[in-house]
Amino acid sequence: MSTEFHPDNAIVKRCMQGMKLEEEGKFEEAGLVFLQAWDTAAGDFEKFLAAWFLARTQPAVSGKILWYERALELASRVDNDAVKSAFPSLHRNLSGNYEEAGDFEKAAAHRELAQACVSQPTDSGPFYHGTRAQLNTGDLLTAGRVSNYQSELVMNHIYFSALAGGAGLAAALAPGEGPERVYIVEPTGSFEDDPNVTNMKFPGNPTRSYRSREPLKIVGELAEWQRSSPEQIQRIRDRFAGKKDEIIN
Repeated sequence: MSTEFHPDNAIVKRCMQGMKLEEEGKFEEAGLVFLQAWDTAAGDFEKFLAAWFLARTQPAVSGKILWYERALELASRVDNDAVKSAFPSLHRNLSGNYEEAGDFEKAAAHRELAQACVSQPTDSGPFYHGTRAQLNTGDLLTAGRVSNYQSELVMNHIYFSALAGGAGLAAALAPGEGPERVYIVEPTGSFEDDPNVTNMKFPGNPTRSYRSREPLKIVGELAEWQRSSPEQIQRIRDRFAGKKDEIIN
């Protein structure tokens, strides 16, 4: 059973359906959709996703604890960097829930575990960076460039992904008229999970997106990758239009 996140996965689609209902204020209906996702999930990874969303929609703190504990147990069985990124958030959520329930000992234990789980990702790649710029093998990509999402925002990090499609999406969003390009890159220093996507809509870092203050070295160029639809690209443009403060820089 695959442990990789993919937008075409049936459980991912169902969770996205539930999230849309949440945005519309239909929380009871959303909970039923997430429960359907749990009932039809196959394998620890899919069940982990469903349990995360079920925990969020529980009306009582006891229910939140039950489902977050279940999500934590399932996540511990999945050997996946994207899922490992969810551990700090899982422990923080459990700490808050146990504190609300009056179990201060467990709240403190999960608070300590949340801090202990924060570390540099162990993802070994290969890694990709998407742009419209024509570059050469050996060139260095550095921070300080204009954001793909907001032309007035200069970024403090250089961004990359372990998923070629994610880099391809960045290339499609990049300013300029040149062809979309996806370069194979190597980080020259430490890097971290991209906080703009980690534990946001989905738990962990499912898109395996990272950022670094240190340069990325270009070691090659990718010829083919799964391209995003025009509708997907426009949705992202619309999402970030005029929302500078929502980007964690």
